[in-house]
Amino acid sequence: MLPFFKKKKQGEDSTIQANQLFDGTHEQQDEDVHTMLSIHPLMSLTAEQKYYFQYMNNELPPLKKNQVSLSGIEWKREGENYVITAFVRNSLDKAIRFDETPLLFIGPDGQVLGRKIFPMQELGDIPPKSSRPWRFVFTKQDLHTEHIPETGWKLAFELKKPHRLDLEESWKKQLSKEDQDKLEQLVRSLTPPKEGEVNVMGLQAQVNEEGNLIVTLLIRNGTNKHITFEQLPLIVEDAKGDVVARGAFTLQLEVKANTSKPWTFIFPKSLVQKETVDFSTWRAYIPQ
Repeated sequence: MLPFFKKKKQGEDSTIQANQLFDGTHEQQDEDVHTMLSIHPLMSLTAEQKYYFQYMNNELPPLKKNQVSLSGIEWKREGENYVITAFVRNSLDKAIRFDETPLLFIGPDGQVLGRKIFPMQELGDIPPKSSRPWRFVFTKQDLHTEHIPETGWKLAFELKKPHRLDLEESWKKQLSKEDQDKLEQLVRSLTPPKEGEVNVMGLQAQVNEEGNLIVTLLIRNGTNKHITFEQLPLIVEDAKGDVVARGAFTLQLEVKANTSKPWTFIFPKSLVQKETVDFSTWRAYIPQ
């Protein structure tokens, strides 16, 4: 028996319904699909490597129809990088093509060991009912730990949850259920911030009798990490594009990953730069 036939797969499988990633695909069906090995046309393999992938592919369990799966084969350290080899599997009746796709590297206990956005369009068209081996390179910056388990890990598609509202407890106590529902609906209706982007959006602005400017904003976190703000510089402009107020706020405020949190900021009269203000349209932003 050839030596590589004694090898066991180090990684586990991570499988989802295709319609969670691809529009226009059908729901999962209770029909077993055995995927055939598909080598990328530009991938140069030795005869032994082809036999190895064929052998590993033959050992894979069947998928259900209309699923997409990542099946971990092995990982190796190459210099400062960790290279994971995995099958990308397609049980649809048609070819699929990925765009840039965020993947998670997950340990046996479910802990996220790393994350990276991969240019998976480089895999090309993955034929119907096929498995395509691919190398996924994680740098040290992509990983949260250097202790990578030999077995039991898996690659998984990061299915981004809808951007949602994050309310502080103090706001929950002050706002009626109706107002909370309106805020939730507003956050859902807005185009979410781009991945990795943090911005603010104005909700309400008014100058009180003392001449202070009071603005309520949505702080929008488009990253996959919780962010704690200790200082937040802000600029407010009115309908004419004139700067109404400029200031920096000291605070201790956490905005959870992929959420928007409403918060109210008060610019004292000394920071208000314009007397007659048109708030028919206005904007607030974080200066670069």
